[in-house]
Amino acid sequence: MMNKQKHWYDYLYLWSILYFTLGFFNILFAWLGLIDFLVPLIFAIYSGNKNFCNRYCGRGQLLQLLGSRLKLSQYRSTPGFISGKYFRYGFLIFFLTMFSSMLLQTYLVASQAASLKEVLNLLWIFQVPWHFAYPIEITGWIAQFSFGFYNIMLTSTIMGLIAMLLWKPRSWCTFCPMGTMTQGICKLKHH
Repeated sequence: MMNKQKHWYDYLYLWSILYFTLGFFNILFAWLGLIDFLVPLIFAIYSGNKNFCNRYCGRGQLLQLLGSRLKLSQYRSTPGFISGKYFRYGFLIFFLTMFSSMLLQTYLVASQAASLKEVLNLLWIFQVPWHFAYPIEITGWIAQFSFGFYNIMLTSTIMGLIAMLLWKPRSWCTFCPMGTMTQGICKLKHH
């Protein structure tokens, strides 16, 4: 049996683990998540393909690792409607609405129209106090963005884990908002 040679990018799942670990202890590390937002878009704009999603996505690799190697996945087919255009674009709109809401809350704190909320809204429903991860006092809007962004990253990862447990390891990838956006960019580049 031939052994597949490992590349540096085969270990990018460690980035996901590091991101959530650092953010758990200090919410300001949530700003590093901007890398996960910007790099896929830059890849798609300049390369016109989804290489980032297919090869470099640390979250996708983490889901594959947990689902395949640790055998946590049911390996059932993802329901067709989830990978369908209406669900994917509907979820993208929902996701962008939540992202915009987070930016609005950050603006309100920056303008002192609202106070800092040291909570995460997991799955956009459950408020979880997260003040322990805010060990130093900094400008309120910087902290508010951190809480909001970490919330988005953690919530979407939990959704990915649920999809991985129910279906195939990378089922999240079929409706990931970043994947939908990069796919749209690639389509625009090729037309």
